[in-house]
Amino acid sequence: METQAILRISIYFLVLFIFTFSNTQADDYYDLEPSHLLAFECPKECFCPPNFPRALYCDSKGLKEVPPIPSRIWYLYLHSNAIETLNEKAFVNATQLRWINLNKNKLTNKKIEKNLFKNMKNLLYLFLEDNELDGIPAPLPNTLEQLRLARNKISKIPESVFKNLENLTLLDLHHNKLTDGSFPADALTGLKNLMQLNVAKNSLKKMPTGLPTNTIQLYLDNNNIEAIPKNYFNKIPKIAFLRLNYNKLSDSGVPANVFNITSMLDLQLSYNELASVPTVNGHLERLHLDHNKIKNINGTINCPNEVREEFDSHFPLGPRLRYLRLDGNEIQPPIPLDLIICFRLLQTVVI
Repeated sequence: METQAILRISIYFLVLFIFTFSNTQADDYYDLEPSHLLAFECPKECFCPPNFPRALYCDSKGLKEVPPIPSRIWYLYLHSNAIETLNEKAFVNATQLRWINLNKNKLTNKKIEKNLFKNMKNLLYLFLEDNELDGIPAPLPNTLEQLRLARNKISKIPESVFKNLENLTLLDLHHNKLTDGSFPADALTGLKNLMQLNVAKNSLKKMPTGLPTNTIQLYLDNNNIEAIPKNYFNKIPKIAFLRLNYNKLSDSGVPANVFNITSMLDLQLSYNELASVPTVNGHLERLHLDHNKIKNINGTINCPNEVREEFDSHFPLGPRLRYLRLDGNEIQPPIPLDLIICFRLLQTVVI
């Protein structure tokens, strides 16, 4: 049972890191010599904040090309421009780049010089959302930890495109043109440390295959998924956050115990076609079942097995569910008493 506690702590720090990293960048800015803090070159099209000499802000300037980037820069902001072309000339001196934000431009794969990103040996974060990419901009450096490609025109994932990206923890491909045929069996094989995969708002009818075993967060909202294979989650034993909202799941497409896994903490199945409450594990903490076709819920039948934490004798026995959403179904209040008796830790029930 200690494994569960360790997993929860790991997930907490993962989420905290992903969403607050930008607030900690300042610690890296002050490692320059005093002389560099007083005077340094700055492209005329951009803003160089004196207090943050490692950052270069070239966003929202109407740029059509990237100006020469100084060698001292770690954090480069080029979003909200009209950039169509990326070539090595602009980045020849920028050998220390850690973070590049190129969201909301007009980039296509054909106008990105082939080895541009691969030669950035220190790059950790690459943001290319809201462009006109039709494929993954490869090759990429093996140092990369986050790759965000949402809202492009990507329809194919080549087999070897992620081959050497062992450090990648987050891959965001939501709102593209991915179909079931877009994912070859081993397309994601190289992503050994991937924790979050977002393929929401695509055109998938089946669950994606070949997911890395370390996957913790999987987002599949707004697809056309009708069924989940019986033992699908056996291959991703650390899955904790699963979102399948706005799909076409019915009772016949959900095997009896497919969600009965100890690692699952947050399960979202809103806006589907379920007529009954699926079996869940006692470790689950948040369950979204709103806007389905459920007519009733029976706390006796749907009550998971007891959860015992041997290392913490003070923790209450029984299911851990704290949040349950059931509105938009055919269930009428009041909340059944046996539901409250089963889920004694419930804090919020929406019905």
